[in-house]
Amino acid sequence: MAQRDSSRESLLRAEEVLELRVQSRGLDLAALLPAIVVSVTPAFEETRGWYPTAAWGTLARVLGTSGLRACEACMAPRLRAADGRLEHSTGMPDAAEIIRLDEERRGTSPPARTAIWLDETPSGVSLRVLDLRTSQILLAENFDPRLSESTRTEANSTLAREVERRNRGESLTHTFVDVTMYPGQHFSVDWVDQWGDTNANLSGFTLSLYDPVVGVGASYYRVVPGTLKLLVGAKVLMSVPTALVTSVTGESTELIDPLLTGVLLARVPIGRSNYGVLVSASTNGQFGVGISLMNFSLFPVLP
Repeated sequence: MAQRDSSRESLLRAEEVLELRVQSRGLDLAALLPAIVVSVTPAFEETRGWYPTAAWGTLARVLGTSGLRACEACMAPRLRAADGRLEHSTGMPDAAEIIRLDEERRGTSPPARTAIWLDETPSGVSLRVLDLRTSQILLAENFDPRLSESTRTEANSTLAREVERRNRGESLTHTFVDVTMYPGQHFSVDWVDQWGDTNANLSGFTLSLYDPVVGVGASYYRVVPGTLKLLVGAKVLMSVPTALVTSVTGESTELIDPLLTGVLLARVPIGRSNYGVLVSASTNGQFGVGISLMNFSLFPVLP
């Protein structure tokens, strides 16, 4: 029988997703079965003979055959006479009608718990699972061979969550590992929160391992709009060795580095990667160009 590669691959993707949902207990077989299959409608004339069988095979492999029921009357024209009324239906049955059709034909078997639609679409297949007891939609997804629609939906959902987070002004934690090697050297790790009405501000804690050697302090950055997401800012670092010597001797003594060091930085992300070009200049006379690893944690126990 005629087949469409896109429909066949989409059925495989639907089968894989269903299996994952069942294995993860996202869909409970005990709550799904018995299930009445309302529609396995092909979208093209050439797939009319192949698609329904292939769709049934997909459902049977995941849900088993003992809990599936075919409702051939659900999509056919339906004529019903009751209480002096003659009712002719040709459209999609609602939950109440599916329940009635199941009651009229199931005999002594338990009532169906869910209704399933697995129809062919121009780009793949469409799957819907409805709880007949509560009318709750348990699953409603379109599948294509590359799951591009699911990926696009997830990307749009992520974007929507990000926009809502920005509208609320909630912070977002970042980790920056800054390394400059030429001509001057600077090595530090930042943990900063992104905040503000437009999330254009970043501030937080900084640990320096060179320039100054073993320094702790605070950092602040500002996102410059319209400039390739450029971040400009500064760090104020206290030299731990100098601070320890000063606290012990009671005298202002410079050891290796001054007590306080200021560092100016500019960071430009490289495309959509986690890397950026870094330029730094410190009050110790160090100027360097290097690389910044963004949201890369050297210490997994820290945020």
